[in-house]
Amino acid sequence: MCGIIGYCGNKTAAPMVIEGLKRVEYRGYDSAGIATLNNGNLLLCKGVGKLGEIESRYHLSKMLGNTAIGHTRWATHGGVTQANAHPHCDCNATIAVVHNGIIDNYQELRKQLSTNGHHFTSETDTEVIPHLIEEEMKNNCSLEEAVLAVAPKLKGSYAFLATSSRGADKIVGTRKDSPLAIGLGDGAFFAASDVLAFSGKADKLMPLADTEVAVLTKDNVEFYDATGKKLHKKPRNIRAKWRDTDKQGYDYFMLKEIMEQPEALEAAVRQDKEAFTEIAMDILRAGQVIVTACGTSRYAALVGRYLFSKVGRKFCDVVMASEFHYFAESVDRNTVVLAVSQSGETADVLEGVKRARDQKAMIVSIVNRPQSQLADMSDHVIYLNCGPEQCVAATKSFLSQLAIFYLLSFSMVNSFDKAVKDIKGMKSKVARTIEWNNERLKQLSERLKEKHDFYYIARGINFAIASEGALKLKEVSYVHAEGMPAGELKHGTLALIEQGTPVAVICPDDYSYHETMSNAIEAKSRGAYIIALSDRKNEIFDFWVKIPKVNELLYPMITVVPLQLLAYHMAVSLGKDPDKPRNLAKSVTVK
Repeated sequence: MCGIIGYCGNKTAAPMVIEGLKRVEYRGYDSAGIATLNNGNLLLCKGVGKLGEIESRYHLSKMLGNTAIGHTRWATHGGVTQANAHPHCDCNATIAVVHNGIIDNYQELRKQLSTNGHHFTSETDTEVIPHLIEEEMKNNCSLEEAVLAVAPKLKGSYAFLATSSRGADKIVGTRKDSPLAIGLGDGAFFAASDVLAFSGKADKLMPLADTEVAVLTKDNVEFYDATGKKLHKKPRNIRAKWRDTDKQGYDYFMLKEIMEQPEALEAAVRQDKEAFTEIAMDILRAGQVIVTACGTSRYAALVGRYLFSKVGRKFCDVVMASEFHYFAESVDRNTVVLAVSQSGETADVLEGVKRARDQKAMIVSIVNRPQSQLADMSDHVIYLNCGPEQCVAATKSFLSQLAIFYLLSFSMVNSFDKAVKDIKGMKSKVARTIEWNNERLKQLSERLKEKHDFYYIARGINFAIASEGALKLKEVSYVHAEGMPAGELKHGTLALIEQGTPVAVICPDDYSYHETMSNAIEAKSRGAYIIALSDRKNEIFDFWVKIPKVNELLYPMITVVPLQLLAYHMAVSLGKDPDKPRNLAKSVTVK
């Protein structure tokens, strides 16, 4: 992880690859590098840090040649060092490889290669690939023949690009359980893990299926199956459009994207009524419904579970994607699986969907990115339409997911139009919530920035929002936080409450108000500092986050917003970069 791109064409390759890598910076990374081919020489440069710093330090854009591969790395095997950065080479530095994924059997392969005299310079799993290719090319085979021979030896997930100074300038790519797409432009051929890396530079797309191999030269691209048989693919138009987004005066993308949420809600309901209602009815008629997702998307799914039950009278289960395959035996052709992923490339979600497809289940995906792997694997696709999200921590895509679940639940009872009207009405209320609380939460963060533990509690539909609020604080501030149902507080966590411990209480004036207040009083009596999100003031509140009165089913779209702002301001007050949290990636493409 986290991004790979290759280019063959008429232009100098290094600037094209660098631009592609910059487009996927939002996914998170800790090091970067590129390799170019020029007049039969392989040139390689890599380093630790931000791409712009590495580019300036080593003058990457001045590297010559019309063929190049590049990589932004998010460490999985081996520390964050220059040696562990990609590309990796063989013993003679004539073969370079960039790779996403995890090679499960790399230790076994490394041991075999070492026995055969190969020398390794990194701790990574990736480095076995160029050495395996080197072994094959000793038999005078071509680069593509070597890749075809090496790929079956790799266990795990991978998408990799290889280039070599031996023979004609070319890039060979293949994949298994990790994204890789081919782009065709005017005198340009691309391979990348993210279509956005070449959108606008290429106008046609050719997705690569598992175990297929692509061979790029400056003149054309050829495809082969795992046996070496030549394939003929039909190009598709590229739907994912690159927009050169900037912060538009905001200090960070996270705050900008929080501020964009009123518009994101409106965009989410731009759905085809007939097609959307058909999906909702398929869900309603299903023998069982399972929603699978990770992280923030899973918390949106938990809100969706409540809405399905309350409005559509349809029970569904929510299974975290990393655990889904342990339940796959119970999935059958009468099951609808809703897979939720902003990127559409989340590895655990994709694995679960593959298992469900094998069991003949219907797949409905909720994604933001068109032409993702998840979208391609689905029977029905619902798009969030919220536009690019640059910050690693999801904000506006979460609100869009809530809107989609609200729309689905009401479509089950033929009330699509009512749901659209309700959500559009939330636009001004979300904006008002931000206006009322942004500066006050900034001041609160300054008072609380020395605290090491936060707890978030709520009941009913807002329980998932308590969990999401805690996740946001952990992600961007690196402060320990836990979210839980308010009724569970006294079943263990109350032992951790002491004088001054911040407890965020989501307690709108609805069916859950009095019971949640009872739990808040329990915490207060143990010394907790109560931060209350409510439309009804109470004397026990140490800090009142005022929210507007809305229908009880719409509260999650309101209550999550102040918690996003609190997390953002805590991060900034602690000197953290909320856009690029340490150790985290926007699109988690490994398990």
